[in-house]
Amino acid sequence: MYIRQIYRRNVLRNDRLAGQLEEAVVAMNGQGVTPVLLKGAATLATAPVERRGVRLMSDLDVMVMPDETERAVAALRAIGYEIHDQAPPESRRWYVELNRSRDVGTIDLQRSAPGPAYLYRGPGDALNHCVPPLLGRGSVYIPTPTYQALILIVHDQFQDHGYWLGDLDLRHLVELRDLNNSVGGLDWKELTSHVSGKLMKNAVETQLLALAELFGVEIPHSLRSRLIPRLQFMRQLMQARFPATRVPFLAMTILDLRNYRREAINHTQTSARRRRLWSMPRGDTLQFLLRAATAVRAGKV
Repeated sequence: MYIRQIYRRNVLRNDRLAGQLEEAVVAMNGQGVTPVLLKGAATLATAPVERRGVRLMSDLDVMVMPDETERAVAALRAIGYEIHDQAPPESRRWYVELNRSRDVGTIDLQRSAPGPAYLYRGPGDALNHCVPPLLGRGSVYIPTPTYQALILIVHDQFQDHGYWLGDLDLRHLVELRDLNNSVGGLDWKELTSHVSGKLMKNAVETQLLALAELFGVEIPHSLRSRLIPRLQFMRQLMQARFPATRVPFLAMTILDLRNYRREAINHTQTSARRRRLWSMPRGDTLQFLLRAATAVRAGKV
């Protein structure tokens, strides 16, 4: 009875979010902006009505092109939104969080997909991997199921630091399963074609291994058989069962930081610089990881 009541309330909440999303899209369309819906916003726009209450959401992730940001913000402010938070000027990642007192969720406006930009250099422009359906009275772009899967994996593993912390995001694993069950399913060959570098390969295969082992999704053997992803998945299970192991297992993070630095720096540094990539993480990096490893994070195990 309790679970049913939560579900009914979430259906009502997500119905309101869907109306809020359509209103925001129409406003941006009026300024010549066609936004890309990410993560939960994409799910909300494409899920059958009977599945609308499955996902718990607190915001709507919307992406616009860099030259559209001012018009998008102006369009949303014109219908009553106020800026609640935004990226500091020195931030590498631009975002604006907008809200209205009458709404049940905020709008998280972005101009790039989640996670480090270099991880998307393989796929190219996001619009090349989107379809342009209608959303009620508005027009949007929605990533294909395979590109949505890529975005979810990069978000969990890198923007939310799941790869370094050994976290499992069960909500997004459910979404990956549902994407695979959608019409056409996930194209494993296309997904792996987007993977560039050892670090990203390890992270993607770790997520796919969890999807196979915990949700029974049929994943090609070649994508769930390598040693490092299997060790990482074993770490995730151990930490979920025995939370006290989270801090000792942080040592595994240091082992893959070299791959991270190599792949992030290779595009900006000289070859002489590349040969000196290995060093211990900075003290502030270790402190951040330690705080994150011991914090209680909603939806993470």
